[in-house]
Amino acid sequence: MIVRPVRSSDLPALIELARSTGAGLTTLPANEERLAHRVGWAEKTFRGEAGRGDADYLFVLEDDDEKVVGISAVAGAVGLREPWYNYRVGLTVSASQELNIYREIPTLFLANDLTGNSELCSLFLHADYRNGLNGRLLSKARMLFIAEFPELFGTKTIAEMRGISDEQGHSPFWESLGRHFFKMEFSQADYLTGVGNRAFIAELMPKFPLYSCFLSEAAREVIGRVHVSTEPALAMLKAEGFSYQGYVDIFDAGPAIECETSKIRAVRDSQALVLAVGTPGDDATPFLIHNRKREDCRVTAAPARLAAGTLVVDPQTAKRLRLSAGDQVRAVQLSPARESI
Repeated sequence: MIVRPVRSSDLPALIELARSTGAGLTTLPANEERLAHRVGWAEKTFRGEAGRGDADYLFVLEDDDEKVVGISAVAGAVGLREPWYNYRVGLTVSASQELNIYREIPTLFLANDLTGNSELCSLFLHADYRNGLNGRLLSKARMLFIAEFPELFGTKTIAEMRGISDEQGHSPFWESLGRHFFKMEFSQADYLTGVGNRAFIAELMPKFPLYSCFLSEAAREVIGRVHVSTEPALAMLKAEGFSYQGYVDIFDAGPAIECETSKIRAVRDSQALVLAVGTPGDDATPFLIHNRKREDCRVTAAPARLAAGTLVVDPQTAKRLRLSAGDQVRAVQLSPARESI
């Protein structure tokens, strides 16, 4: 398996992937025109022709037969061209000594606080390939790219996680709040944000704080929680240093997690090494390995061994990276010691 920048020829495969995601992945809508535009823009981004506020680093995962089976992306900076909204979950305190009443009420404040941060987004892996190292490779390849080109990204990186919805795509949070202001199904609003129609959020969403006690019990229970299918991705990012700091999506209340970019484990611990081709050995550790290129970026995950400033990999790994012995790579252990493989 290899992770590489998207190409225009990948569009048919991306359409198929988008159609299989279901509701909740707003940055990968099943819209051919929108996806074609995004792929074209991503190609410009990798060529260095986009500013940070417009940069969209879109990657695909392909197997050795060059079949595209997954997608992931990093946005250079969110909210610099159009408003970026979240709810900040705060607290309102009501108290009366005379009546012996004290209440703490979780309150939602509409905020643009995450503007300017880089964002990990659009992560999706075909169901048939959710095994082995594939999921970790697809997600963490982006982090190694950030480590190689830190000047392209913000000082903080965020990831909006998919919130709770049922098998029919109904969100308890949306039904209790958003529907009253948008008069549309959750899936439709989700789709509109994905194809870039974000202005209607500012026009229709209430600007005043929202007391959570006015929401249904089902809506209150899902604030800051992730969809069951997103739990492995959340655990993976937490192991890399990301944490929930009280920001949630305005549609489904899924958590937005964040980490200082330089403190992401895969960024912080990565090293520039010389590639050696040989036999890593039976005790080799899975490494994430990047060929240190931008437009021709290739990242893979494979058993490897550190030896005197070199990274020893087998010939197949070197072939996937399109590198030879003596070439430079950036590498880091695929998983932290506390995260099982």
